[in-house]
Parts: sequence; structure tokens; C-alpha cells
Amino acid sequence: MKKGIRIAIAVAAAALLGLAIFVIHGMNEEKQRQLTCGGVKVEFADDFNFVTSEDIEAYLKNEYGAYIGQRLDSVDLIKVEDILNRKSAILKAEAFTTPDGLLNVRIYQREPAVRFQKGSGGFYADSKGFLFPLQDNYTSHVPIIDGDVPLSFESGYKGEPKTEKERIWLSRIIELVGFIRDSKTWSENISQISALPNGDLIMVPRQGKERFIFGQPVDIEDKFSRIGKYYTAIVPEKGEGFYSTVNVKYAGQIVCRK
Repeated sequence: MKKGIRIAIAVAAAALLGLAIFVIHGMNEEKQRQLTCGGVKVEFADDFNFVTSEDIEAYLKNEYGAYIGQRLDSVDLIKVEDILNRKSAILKAEAFTTPDGLLNVRIYQREPAVRFQKGSGGFYADSKGFLFPLQDNYTSHVPIIDGDVPLSFESGYKGEPKTEKERIWLSRIIELVGFIRDSKTWSENISQISALPNGDLIMVPRQGKERFIFGQPVDIEDKFSRIGKYYTAIVPEKGEGFYSTVNVKYAGQIVCRK
């Protein structure tokens, strides 16, 4: 009988505990339903400054409408993310709410790989080949290619290049600037890249008057190897500044002209 009483007490205690948990859970759910949004908290997952917290608040104010004061569990998080993901400098936005009554937004910005300057306008491309406009808030220090850039775009355009030919060219450019970035020698010595109407690229070094005719952005490692041979084999013999152009666009050749 004593054993039966202990079992009954244990069952009753478990039932009371379950009831208490149910009541507390219900109270928490009711409290959650009563919470209203008191503001937005913006967090950045990177160190770029293309957009600011103030920008994020302005985007939501203009395109979402009134969310402050709205019941917290009715804030449309998918709509918040969609609004922010449409901004050219934002790679991804994550939105969620917290029990302190805040709408939280975590922002991942696009990382430029190269900047193109075309006439009075310009734009970036990231490592995936996504084009997006220059931003007023921030300028990223990445390689700049100017001149006759063979990419067609309108002011404010964002997205992939419009033709397959342009996409191939851009992917080769991204490979080129990646090679320069990863080389201590060339990242320190190439100051400018210009595109000519015939498609050739011109490499401008930080020192010296030479202009290196690189041709199309193909056979990149081999061409830089020949530029290196120019500095190690030809400059010591002829002296700095003896040649004004050095052409490495043709396989196996270094063509120098005064």
C-alpha cells in the first residue's frame, strides 16, 4: 500500500508540474502576442560601409511602412528581407524578432573584386560576376579598370552582364585581378589597368614610363612571367626607361619599343 501511495504522489506531482509548465507556456505565448515592435537593431556581418544602419531604417520606412508599434509576431520578416535583398550593395539580409521587442536585421554586403570606370560613370563587380553601382557612402579599394570597358550597363544597373561574351570577359577579368591581388610583386607594382577599343589591356606600373600591352585577359600567368623577365633580363642591359612600350600579348614574345 505504501508503494501505491508513493506512486500516486509521484503521478500527482508530475501532473501538477505539467500543468504548471502548460500555464507558464501559455502565459509566455500570451505575453509574446502582446509584444509590439519597439524598433530595429541592425548588425553587419562584414566591415564594408556601402550601407549604414540609417540606410536600412530608411529603406524599411519607405518600402515596408509602419512596423514600429506593430504586434511583434505579425511583422512580415520575409517582406523585410525581400526589401533589403533588392538593394544592390546587399548580398543577403536576415530578419528575426527577439523577446525584447526588437526587429533584428543582419546584413551581408557584397564584396567588390574590381571597379570599372567608364566615362563619367562606374560600377563594381564581385567575385561571382555580379555588377552593381558605385555607392555614395563608401569606396572600396580594389583594382580599377578604365577606358573602353566592353560591358554595357545603364545607371543603377545591377545583375550579371547582359551577353555571354560580356560574361566570359568579366570572368577572365576577375581571374586577372585575383592573380594580381594574390601576388605580392604585382599587387605592389601594377597601379592601373586600361582597356583599349581593340580589346587589349594596358598595364601601367607604379614606377617607370613603360606601358605593358597585355592583350586579352588570357594566359595570365605566362604573360606576367614575361613581364618579370623584362625587368630581370632587359632592364639591367638597356637601363630603366629605355623602352616606352613592352608587348607581351603574343605567346613566347617580349616586343619592346622606344
